[in-house]
Amino acid sequence: MEDVSDPPFRRLCKLHGADLMYSEFISSEGLIRDAIKSRQKLDIFDYERPVGIQIFGGDEEAMEMSARIVDTVQPDLVDINFGCPVKKVVCKGAGAGVLKDVDLMVRLTKSVIKGTSLPVTVKTRLGWDENSINIDEVAERLQDIGVQALTVHARTRAQMYKGHSDWSHIQRIKENPRITMPIFGNGDIDSPEKALEYKNKYGLDGMMIGRAAIGYPWIFDEIKHYFKTGEHLPLPNIAARVEAARNHLIWSMEWKGERVGIVEMRRHYTNYFKGIPHFKEHRQKLVTLDEHNALLQVFDDIIQDYSGQLV
Repeated sequence: MEDVSDPPFRRLCKLHGADLMYSEFISSEGLIRDAIKSRQKLDIFDYERPVGIQIFGGDEEAMEMSARIVDTVQPDLVDINFGCPVKKVVCKGAGAGVLKDVDLMVRLTKSVIKGTSLPVTVKTRLGWDENSINIDEVAERLQDIGVQALTVHARTRAQMYKGHSDWSHIQRIKENPRITMPIFGNGDIDSPEKALEYKNKYGLDGMMIGRAAIGYPWIFDEIKHYFKTGEHLPLPNIAARVEAARNHLIWSMEWKGERVGIVEMRRHYTNYFKGIPHFKEHRQKLVTLDEHNALLQVFDDIIQDYSGQLV
């Protein structure tokens, strides 16, 4: 969720029912070098709570030092990313790269626990590939050193984001009598029906949603409503989609500055307006206009052109 789960995006998710959120993952090396982008990712706001800050890295000293820095801004918890499959992260011995060396994972986690007074949680994957699924060992060893909760993306690193996730491995961890820490599942939750099915089938303590919330923050309210009633909330109409995109843009400009906020929002518009027919002209304006008043006018034009449609 790098360059996605920043404060403006998290604000939208919180508004639409997210219970717990995390920052973008932050490089431990970047934090201790005082890199501006890494430091900015430490920004959290009271309306987001409970909120965690997620860090990654492959050096024990850097992870401890970065945990001390995170501790100063007092999030509700510190999360360690041992799951990112991206090559540039893995090649540095961080993210999912650590799945090849559980001893190193344990040492890195101990370093973070040493560096903070906050609860420490971990997110990881099943293993490096299907021939080296080691999540059972990982869960036990992390719990033994004081990790407070574990989130498992139910794919291996080799799968990246392809193929199907296999939650049966997470279920096995949850059913392990040695495991008492909360276990959360992640991967492929993209509808209320699937969320309820997985909740009932695997009996976990909760589930994390990432990609399905991009451009669709309503998914949290939809899932919670479906859990309570077995019924679907109405789909967001064009006015709701415009309101979310407009707020996202405004909050991004407030946090990042007008120019950066406008440019970085361009990647989100396709998701907010996915499936709307004959939208090409509006989308082209949203991703090319450079002045915020002109963009706000485009939003007004969209409402006028599509008023009342459910999409």
